[in-house]
Amino acid sequence: MREVDSKIITEEVKRLCIEGNIFLGEDVIKSFEDNLEKEESDLGRDILKILIENASIAKENKIPLCQDTGMAVFFVEVGQEVLIKGDTLTDAINKGVSEGYTEGYLRKSVVSPLTRINTQDNTPAIIHYEMVKGDKIKIQYAPKGFGSENMSKLKMLKPSDGIEGVKKFILETVSEAGPNPCPPIVVGVGIGGTVDKCAQIAKKALFRNIGEHSDDEMILDLEKEMIEKINNLGIGPQGFGGNTTALSVNIETFPTHIAGLPVVVNINCHSARHKQVII
Repeated sequence: MREVDSKIITEEVKRLCIEGNIFLGEDVIKSFEDNLEKEESDLGRDILKILIENASIAKENKIPLCQDTGMAVFFVEVGQEVLIKGDTLTDAINKGVSEGYTEGYLRKSVVSPLTRINTQDNTPAIIHYEMVKGDKIKIQYAPKGFGSENMSKLKMLKPSDGIEGVKKFILETVSEAGPNPCPPIVVGVGIGGTVDKCAQIAKKALFRNIGEHSDDEMILDLEKEMIEKINNLGIGPQGFGGNTTALSVNIETFPTHIAGLPVVVNINCHSARHKQVII
């Protein structure tokens, strides 16, 4: 059994929160650059250049990429041979979020859902756990802005709706969202499970690097078909028109009940921020 001090977890989470809001992944920047070569709209190309410049300024000046530094979302894989000393894992992560958002001068955006009273430190975080073999802890973090989160949708399709119903729902969701989620977007899709599981895997899909696709050939083909159709909608960068509406469509599936076909479309803005650490 390997012991890990909870203070190490807190420090690493604090770092992830600060760096995750400042440094955009090279995969996203490369996608901007690749789409710049393919974008047919002059205004669309100008906007992609601005997004590349924005990432450069944020990195150089060590300031957040966007004023919305999101709600902290974590996917955590915990090795079954790890013993955490000190705080619980949940408390250690939330302390890291509190310190990261406070010391990093990141906007505190978390409030009570009804009173709207701010929690003052961006806690509590949204944390998804998975027990795995081994003696390591893998922590994946993403600051999820709500301009895009608000455009996400759930639909309980009938099994008879089939794959065509899934495609229709994805396209309708992106089309109705229009410019609101700050395109070019990343589209996370969950298919199957229950309401909660479907939403979880749709969120997990957003943690993929741009260019990372499903290992399932059928799902891979669906991802390719959907990004082509989404980019043909003409929404374009920031909604000003063009053929770069989405950078990626990432689809995850999970077995479901014979009577159901849940689908969740979870949209991420162009600032597809996520970082990870293995402790």
